[in-house]
Amino acid sequence: MTKPVFDCAIIGGGPAGLTAAIYLARFRRRIVLIDGGDSRASLIPRSHNHPGYPDGIHGNDLLGRMREQLLNYPAAVVSADATGATTDADGLIRISAGEQISASHLILATGIRDRMPPIRDAREHVREGLIRQCPVCDAYELTGQPVAVIGTAECAAGEALFLSHYTPDITLLTLGDDLSLPDRLMQKLADAGVKIVRDPVAGWDFQRASVSVRFADKAETRFAAVYSGLGNDPRNDLGFDLGLDLAEDGRILTNPHQQTSLPNVFAAGDVVTGLNQIAVAMSQGEIAATRIHSLLRLAENRCVPDSL
Repeated sequence: MTKPVFDCAIIGGGPAGLTAAIYLARFRRRIVLIDGGDSRASLIPRSHNHPGYPDGIHGNDLLGRMREQLLNYPAAVVSADATGATTDADGLIRISAGEQISASHLILATGIRDRMPPIRDAREHVREGLIRQCPVCDAYELTGQPVAVIGTAECAAGEALFLSHYTPDITLLTLGDDLSLPDRLMQKLADAGVKIVRDPVAGWDFQRASVSVRFADKAETRFAAVYSGLGNDPRNDLGFDLGLDLAEDGRILTNPHQQTSLPNVFAAGDVVTGLNQIAVAMSQGEIAATRIHSLLRLAENRCVPDSL
């Protein structure tokens, strides 16, 4: 039996991919969602800035609700990692995900991977809210409390300066590594009152609501939370496979319709240059899905204009 050709394959089951899948399923398109089950959103202990949830919502709860919503529609779901993607001479996209999947359009919603600090069980401590990744998301909850930032590069300095708007008690931990910052940034950190500890860490004690850090020759210091200012890496392997244009930081470049440098390939969410926020990822998924539906309608002669 010949395998079906989908109108769209969506790779990534986070907020962007699930939103795109829900939209396209409601557009009555033949879609397949390919998801390896490792969405960055699943690490969120509770998001308080996502609209519509006054008491906040756990990342896994949000993803679960969205998956349940998708089940209302005839969408195929493949629980596997996509390991490759190519385009045929006829324009079809061939995706390897434990099986071969063919689609006329593709949405990459593969996200980013945060660089974890060298701390045992770091991902579990992220889920607990003791190691944090996104001050835009949760700095408000730390207002006035002692906070540490791990890192030596500009991204760590940026997080420390961002957090200084919420609390005057910020410490930058280099973990014994050299601090590679220009003088102008060092001055900004000094002006913001950011303390810098260059000593190696002798031990971490993750408690229920705080983190205690032990240094070799100093007393233990307690923080309400520790931010990882180590940066992240876009999950852009499939973009490389397809030869997509990428930004300097490796993220996938798109136009206002979320269209990449290949006309039938779209990208949405954290893998795209922009603000790493759930609501932004969802809106990009909506934009990509609606554009694909419009392109399909155009091919079906269901549009007033003759071109888009």
